Amino acid sequence: MPKITYQGKAYSTEPDETVLNTLLRNGVLVPYSCGAGSCHTCMLHCQKGDVTERSQKDLKPALKSLNYFLACQCTPESDIEVALPDDEDVYISARCIEKQQLSPTVWRFRLETAVPVYYHAGQFVNLKNDKEWVRSYSLASLPVEDDLIEIQVRRRPDGVMSHWMADEFDVDMHIDLEGPNGHCIYTDGKPEMPILMLGTGTGLAPLIGILRDALHQKHSGPVYLYHGARTSDEIYLHEEIKAIAAQHNNVHYYGCVSGDEVAADMQAGRAADIAMQQHPDLKGYRLFLCGAPEMVREMRKNAFLAGASMADISADAFTAPEHEKP
Repeated sequence: MPKITYQGKAYSTEPDETVLNTLLRNGVLVPYSCGAGSCHTCMLHCQKGDVTERSQKDLKPALKSLNYFLACQCTPESDIEVALPDDEDVYISARCIEKQQLSPTVWRFRLETAVPVYYHAGQFVNLKNDKEWVRSYSLASLPVEDDLIEIQVRRRPDGVMSHWMADEFDVDMHIDLEGPNGHCIYTDGKPEMPILMLGTGTGLAPLIGILRDALHQKHSGPVYLYHGARTSDEIYLHEEIKAIAAQHNNVHYYGCVSGDEVAADMQAGRAADIAMQQHPDLKGYRLFLCGAPEMVREMRKNAFLAGASMADISADAFTAPEHEKP
């Protein structure tokens, strides 16, 4: 079986085993997150040997030419030697310009990059701090209207990166940024198409950018945005989104609270349940789903059963690695 050499030590692969799984099986901790080739957190540099075409899908041409690949998507066919990415090849520096707490557990960060970053609203970037922790965060900003990149971070009970962001990362500090990545974006061509957006927690972040992008591109069809959380105080940016809906007759917004003590201007219940109750027939809809992986899987299935085409369902759901929760 092919061998993978990492930091001077060779590891034998098992049949149909990826580079990532080989390293993890042998106790080698390398950055990773989704395990599905979406987040790019597990990107490595192949220094000797060849990697599969599949493992370079969606990478930028410059990174492909330098022999970078996604470890979770590469089942090597021959011996290879790999290393962590060279920062100067992959990352750029970003400075925190603004930090704002939006809810008891959510913070907004606005970042200025050392060089321009070209992205679509709804994509995501990977951030790496000086502890070498790498995490994916969706972009809430709209490049044609915003000078700064915006991300929104929810402090998770067991999340080392989110605790660091909330407690230590502050204005004028720098962090490394890789990206943008992802395909959960608004595309023009069908401005009359109804859109349903559903996000839980900070899954709201990319939806805000996508909503603003759709309106900027003169989307004329109805847009339904559902944001779900356990408590009313976690339905952050509530007033700002209500103001957007008040300015655009085709935008309909619902803050959905699954716990007790629901605010008067919010809906009681799970966002996914409320969305499906109000839209039992989703044929001809475009859907954007962002947030907890369980919700995304459930809603994708239910939307398909309600008539939505899988080609019209866009989703970004990221899971934290078991050894280091963000």
